[in-house]
Amino acid sequence: MTAMFSEPFQHLTARHAAWGAEQLETFNEFLPTGDWTADLARCTYRQAGRELRISLLGTFDTNERSWLWSWANPGLQGTPVVAAAEQVRQYGQTHGLAEFADAFLDLSGHDDPRRAAETLAFTAMGVLGAPGYLGVQANPDARAYLVPDDPQVPWAEPNAITLPRVLLTGVQLLGGSARRVVEGYFAHHDLPLRRAADRISAGLPNGGTVDVLFDELDRISSVNVNSGEPATA
Repeated sequence: MTAMFSEPFQHLTARHAAWGAEQLETFNEFLPTGDWTADLARCTYRQAGRELRISLLGTFDTNERSWLWSWANPGLQGTPVVAAAEQVRQYGQTHGLAEFADAFLDLSGHDDPRRAAETLAFTAMGVLGAPGYLGVQANPDARAYLVPDDPQVPWAEPNAITLPRVLLTGVQLLGGSARRVVEGYFAHHDLPLRRAADRISAGLPNGGTVDVLFDELDRISSVNVNSGEPATA
């Protein structure tokens, strides 16, 4: 992610980073690899024999290095397949985020325009609370980004063993405020938490707790998973 995105958008992406990375891992394990087809009129996506209900977020023009939200595509406006993108647009308008509210985004100024497109889809996934997203080569000049809306897709659950890796991975994705990444992860999983100057503690579904400690530069210094009663808000 580069400074070409606004600071509020970067902060939003950070809040979804750890949860999103964890959920994408679960989604990618669920979806078999293989050839794919999509029927936008029916809001369906099929890959290796598995069919999912989907929405189209937008498309990335690999030549122009630009993004077009699906709700602004003249051939798709008002159709069911753009419903998720419309929700993202409304969020952008409400919170003053041009990245979500503007129909067309020029990504050519980013160090890596393709990564910028992935970031848009990733952050939209977080805002929607979607169980994943897909980036597929729609034609030689464009990639399409879709989000599943299907009860078949499993949800990741906090795991005491993998939790330190999940939180550290989320921070490493973007840099910036580790505290924002950790708080966003706990919020996504609706875990009771306590805040202190140097740490955030949360209760885990199995009755244990996790203490995430931060240094003076807002980096994670340690993640300690403990047994016992869950923390209370």
